[in-house]
Amino acid sequence: MKIYTKTGDNGTTSLYGGERISKHDIRVEAYGTVDELNSNLGMLRDLINDKKIESSIIEIQKVLFKIGGILATKPSKKLNSAKTKRLEIIDSDIKFLESQIDLMSLNLSKMTHFIIPGGNEIISYCHICRSISRRAERRVTQLNDLHIVSENIIPYMNRLSDYLFTLSRKVADKMKAEEIKWIP
Repeated sequence: MKIYTKTGDNGTTSLYGGERISKHDIRVEAYGTVDELNSNLGMLRDLINDKKIESSIIEIQKVLFKIGGILATKPSKKLNSAKTKRLEIIDSDIKFLESQIDLMSLNLSKMTHFIIPGGNEIISYCHICRSISRRAERRVTQLNDLHIVSENIIPYMNRLSDYLFTLSRKVADKMKAEEIKWIP
């Protein structure tokens, strides 16, 4: 099978189920930004050198693939129940992020100010992933204004940026990197 199909040469792409839409459609923008986040999380995972965090990032990446699959499917497309179940974002996916945030927060100092991103390459990459996550969330909510998306996707995306922020703080704490407070 060739990797190039030439079917997108006219500026369209195919959704799951075969319907063709413009490559700049908000649906494509939403799942494309989720894909961008997933790729950047792969880089973060490669940099982090902590097996527990690497494992949690892999779990997050798996959920992001499900979200991408859901977003790449037109709501009017009827999937069989087995496929629908595999692509569902369930409450436990969100609870996983919350439990990871709670665990990482246990020994962190109390937040009193905004923190200026940076400190070292890994901390900076956590913040890059966090900001991409926020952009993905904005694209998903924009899509939701036009076509209702599955109910747990937006809360998951919101929690994911919280997870990435907390991860940046956890890494800073572990590496004894200074958190520079933004004081206006």
